[in-house]
Amino acid sequence: MSGTSRPQFVLFGSSIVQFGFFGEGWAATLAHLYARKADIINRGYAGWNTRRALQVLDKVFPKDARVQPSLVIVYFGGNDSSFPDPSGFGTSVPLEEYLENMKKIINHLQSLSDTTRIIVLSAPPIDDVALNIQFARSNGKPSRTNETCRVYSEACLELCQDMNIKAVDLWTALQKVEKWQEACFIDGIHLSPVGNKVVFKEVLKVLKEADWKPSLYWRSMKNEFDEDSPYDPFFDDGRPYNNLSNWVLPDNDYWD
Repeated sequence: MSGTSRPQFVLFGSSIVQFGFFGEGWAATLAHLYARKADIINRGYAGWNTRRALQVLDKVFPKDARVQPSLVIVYFGGNDSSFPDPSGFGTSVPLEEYLENMKKIINHLQSLSDTTRIIVLSAPPIDDVALNIQFARSNGKPSRTNETCRVYSEACLELCQDMNIKAVDLWTALQKVEKWQEACFIDGIHLSPVGNKVVFKEVLKVLKEADWKPSLYWRSMKNEFDEDSPYDPFFDDGRPYNNLSNWVLPDNDYWD
């Protein structure tokens, strides 16, 4: 455990969150950008729906925690939008129940502290053809379709608007990419580097435009241990210090 205290950004959701640090994942990029500013904490659980999320909500986000997150990014909906299985098992959650579950999750997060901010990611699109090859059920029918994802995405966005919660319309954003089915996914449902880049840019846009106080946009947040020091790298250019605390690879302008 670190002895210093940084703001905590908690990512809570299903596979898009759990796999967000894989390769060029959106969560990994977010952690890179905020490396000197905030701790990015992954609480992703592949295959989960909102029912499972509610079962552990108090454990993942206890109200009596000494430190509460400054930001929670929430994603559930894709698994909920699956078609019901005749067995009664599986991830399918009826739309009305999904919205009620999301409302409960948001209300709980809002109760953590007056400064805990929330961003909700809506259900992304899927590639119907690729998904049916990779994840078709034994009867040959698809587990979900892009149309059901649209319905859950739009309903989630409407809920967030009603609750005055920041949200990202992933269903629309990802489909703006040329040949998005092949470009944004590795198997029709899980994000490729291109898809991850879209998610990261959409999240960063919300962080930049939100009128939160304090701001959680990376340029507005203080870097940890950013004071000048005689132990900073020395270059023979006449400057006494070469403080690198505000430098983010490959270049700061790259991120805007």
